[in-house]
Amino acid sequence: MNTSKARITAIGSYVPEKKLTNHDLEKLVETNDEWIVQRTGIKERRIALTTEFTSDISVKAVENLKERFKKSLDDVDMIIACTMTPDFKTPSVSALVQAKLGIKNTGAIDLNAACSGFAYGLHIANGLITAGLNKKILVIGAETFSKILDYSDRSTCILFGDGGGAVLVEYDEENPSFIESHMGTNGELAHNLYCTDLSNQMFGNELAVNGFVNQNGREVYKWAVNTVPKGVKALLDKAGYKTNDVDWFIPHSANLRIIESICSRTGLSLEQTIYSLEYYGNTSAASIPLSLDKGLQEGKLKPNDTLLLYGFGGGLTHAGMLINWSI
Repeated sequence: MNTSKARITAIGSYVPEKKLTNHDLEKLVETNDEWIVQRTGIKERRIALTTEFTSDISVKAVENLKERFKKSLDDVDMIIACTMTPDFKTPSVSALVQAKLGIKNTGAIDLNAACSGFAYGLHIANGLITAGLNKKILVIGAETFSKILDYSDRSTCILFGDGGGAVLVEYDEENPSFIESHMGTNGELAHNLYCTDLSNQMFGNELAVNGFVNQNGREVYKWAVNTVPKGVKALLDKAGYKTNDVDWFIPHSANLRIIESICSRTGLSLEQTIYSLEYYGNTSAASIPLSLDKGLQEGKLKPNDTLLLYGFGGGLTHAGMLINWSI
């Protein structure tokens, strides 16, 4: 078991005001509310303004954290922005966040592990603080997925939405949050979920080059429902925990059918699962922090609850962690 010296001390979130409902989508593609809900559990999603980007959403999530928890961010010494929809190739989202928040002395890096991003970001923040390299880190998960969606492709446009969440991770040797982590990658399956950029080939094969998200939903589904339960078991075994030691399961909010399948294969109940997809859709790296904040604001998460977070998606990557909740 890891000896952590890092604690999650505050959380904040933000979603754009504009809603895109299933009924709105009926006007764009051949689909309907019943079909979408039955297959995904999603009813609506939030859409960023044309002038609103991932850095803007990130800043608003951090400002929400600061306001609610009365935290000073002046001494933050690292910002980790987890996203696959940055405003620019450079500067990074984290550098823009630093500038917009006026934090004077901090490192700033972006991390792209797609839908696993936030779990990876927490893992790195814990490592940096436990190693004594940093004392106070902002970990942000934020996306403006609507900007890379083809709204004539019903296989993808019904799934994704925009939003962001942020947590503050601080040095705390007495009451650490991080119990154990587990992660893995199946890069050989990467062609099942991609968005083209500089290259139009993968493993020597031509890709559909349109700058939009392309997904083989059937293959990603199959991978997730097989890989995540094994990862959950490995994580629990590593920590010496059982499923009944977990108070809340907070998976990436990809699709309710995937979550149901993972629950049935792991013995975790849907009643102890918190997800954010119903009204926000799949928000990639933002989905776990949005779910965490939802659980907190609904009064579900209590101090000393054991949470099992699990991210999975593009890469194909996955990452899980056991957290002792202490907010």
